[in-house]
This record gives sequence, C-alpha cells and structure tokens, in this order.
Amino acid sequence: MLETSLNLLKKIEENGYEAYIVGGFVRDYLLGVTSLDVDINTSATPQEIKRIFKDACLPNEDYGSVTVIYDDVRFEITTYRKDFEYIDNRRPSSIEYIDDLKEDLKRRDFTINTLCMNSKGKIVDHLNGKIDLDNKLIVCVNNSFISFSDDALRILRAIRFATVLNFKLVNDVKKNIIATKGLLKNLSYNRKKEELNKIFTSNNLLLGISLIKELQLDYELELYDLDNITNEHDLLTIWLLIDKKEVYPYTKNEKNLINQIKKCLNLDNTNNNVLYHYGLFVNLEAAIIKGLPRKIIVDKYNELPIKSQKDIDITGQEILEFLNILPSKIVKEIFVDLENKILSNSLINEKDILKKYIISKYKTN
Repeated sequence: MLETSLNLLKKIEENGYEAYIVGGFVRDYLLGVTSLDVDINTSATPQEIKRIFKDACLPNEDYGSVTVIYDDVRFEITTYRKDFEYIDNRRPSSIEYIDDLKEDLKRRDFTINTLCMNSKGKIVDHLNGKIDLDNKLIVCVNNSFISFSDDALRILRAIRFATVLNFKLVNDVKKNIIATKGLLKNLSYNRKKEELNKIFTSNNLLLGISLIKELQLDYELELYDLDNITNEHDLLTIWLLIDKKEVYPYTKNEKNLINQIKKCLNLDNTNNNVLYHYGLFVNLEAAIIKGLPRKIIVDKYNELPIKSQKDIDITGQEILEFLNILPSKIVKEIFVDLENKILSNSLINEKDILKKYIISKYKTN
C-alpha cells in the first residue's frame, strides 16, 4: 500500500504538481498501525488530476476531491484549499483552491491529523503534529471553540480519537467541547451513529463512555443508559441497551436481531428449544446482557442433538412414502413434532426410530 501510494505521488509530481499523503495514514504509520485508507493532498486542481488519471471520477468536486484507482487501489485526492464561513455547523459555504500545503493543513481538525509524507517517504510536519502524537494529546489545529462551532462532528471525532488511540484531550479541547455540545443537535443521527460505532467498538470502550459522560454529551446525544455498558458488550448489545430506534437509524437486520434478543432475555438460554429456535448468536447476545458465561451457552449449543430441521435424519419425501400419502400440511406438522421430541431427548434422531414413531402416530388405515 505504501509503495503504491508513493508511486502515485511521484506520478503527480512528474506532471509538475505537489502531492503528499496526509492525515490518518501517516498518523497510523508513525504509531505502527496498518491503515488501508490513504488520502492525498495536492496542488493540482480536480481537472488537472483528471488529465493525469483519465479514469478519475469527481464525486465531490465542490470540495476539490477526486477518486482515482491506481494499481487497483482506491485513492481520494483533494486539492489544497481554503474554507470560508461554515454553514449548518458542518460544511464550508464555499472554498478556494490554493497552492500552499501549510495553509491547507490549517483547516484540519487536530494536529495529529496534519502530518504528511512526501514521495520519498519523509515525514513533513508543518504544525507540530509529531510532538502531540508523541505526547498522546488531542489538540485542535485552530481555536477549539471556533473549530467545534464550524464543524460539530469534530466534537465526536475528538472523543473517538482519544478513545481509539488512548490519547488525552487537552483541557482547552475539553472546555470547548462542553461549551459547544449543544451544536450536536444539528448533526444527522446517521453521522452521530457512525462516530459512536467507532467509539463503541474500540478496545477502550469504557474510556469513550467516560469521556461522553464527563463532557456532558450523554444527554445531548440522547444516550441515557450508558452506566449499564461494560467491556463485555458488543456493538449490537450496546445499541439494544441504549434502545433509541426512534431517533438513531437501525438497519432492518439490527431491529430484527434486537427484537429476538429482547425475547431471549426472558428465556432460559441453556434450554434446548431456546437455543435451537433462536440460534447461538442471539442466545450469546442475551447471555452477555444477563452476565451469563459464554462458555456455558456455547457448550450447551454444541450438545444439541439437532441444530436445524435439515439435521433431522429423515426427508419429507420419506415421510410421504411411510404414510403412503400425497404432499400435504401434515408433513410440516410432523417435522415440528420431530423437532420437539428430539430436542427434549424423548426421541433419538435415527432414521429407523423416526420411521417407527411416524408410522405409529400418523399412519391411518
């Protein structure tokens, strides 16, 4: 990935323009973390990039961004720019292309995200981001009150970076997160959930939750049940405990799984029928919430005599032949009966035994 990225920079330079890898990739590189997301900043305009890379597309030309596929790798290439007054606490009202990398970096959120790498692999640090990276500090590039007021998503990004990287928010950042927290209401719930998901899936989950509460964001984010969340909870159980489907977007699959887990909370998750009908995943999720050991659930599931109807040692066609009948609803009823009998260990799942049971119970003369 790095070699391909550096070759891309060289290609842009060969055409007379500056180009640098900027932001998260460089930050993670210095932290020894593998990253597959590479952002390129350049003095070339989108149209000039389009002339260099004929297949480039312009999904966000209004903000100077171009998507390029180079050596089968997708790159986002953005022109150096200056942002003017922000609207809706999220986006600049207009931009102006510039040819100064340092000025371009000044519009970024945090100093650790201003680090650059040139085509020779050398780190370029115009805004002292390396010092803050080494000291594990989250520091805004500009005045933090103005920065958060311009783009309220930066409030959650600050929490996310502190959580994921296990860094410290400097006091100025903390103070102005509290001062501007009301602006979070102007963000879409989709964007808020995207950032929250990254916090909730971090290895430092409890640090993230602690920061959300310390900085008084829990009520602004409508997250009222964070005290119940532990390191044992995964993303799905966290959103179940938060239970905010009426405001935060949940996928159809998430809603379905959460409804099943809720039902399982009131059931015995070691019972054969419960394990069989709800499956291992849903029972494990319920067990996490109830504080039950995972191993017990997994062991009981693995001991099930059948895990689906397909495991029953008989087919629908065989049932028809045993009973000498045409296809009918009775076959489905028989399978349900067999499931229950096998799961309750009152019937062994062997063809001859099942055949004898079916004939004795269902065959009519």
